[in-house]
Amino acid sequence: MRVTGVTTNLPVADIDAARGFYTDYLGLNVEDFNLGWVARYGSPDGRACVQLVTRDATSPQDSLISVHVGNDVDEAYAEAQRRGYEIIHPLTDEPWGVRRFFVRAPDGNVINIVSHRDE
Repeated sequence: MRVTGVTTNLPVADIDAARGFYTDYLGLNVEDFNLGWVARYGSPDGRACVQLVTRDATSPQDSLISVHVGNDVDEAYAEAQRRGYEIIHPLTDEPWGVRRFFVRAPDGNVINIVSHRDE
């Protein structure tokens, strides 16, 4: 698997209420997207970003990070299964344009392994 990026997923109760801190104070004022339950904000130079998540729309558990793997998501899914890792959310084509699955790392953290259709 080839990792192309990692994004932190921060749990928040209300994206609108949290937005100001991350956009105004931290300067992550480029809104890449906002689906209501998840929004990603980045720096103008594209070097930093964070996702604010109220609750995942389709997974039974939220993830701590999203690991972007380009077109390798099917390979990553097969490798996670081969290694016996717990799959929290199966490989799914989501309606908002990603193919992803959630896997529990041996330390207990839940990781979103994701491929965007535009990668």
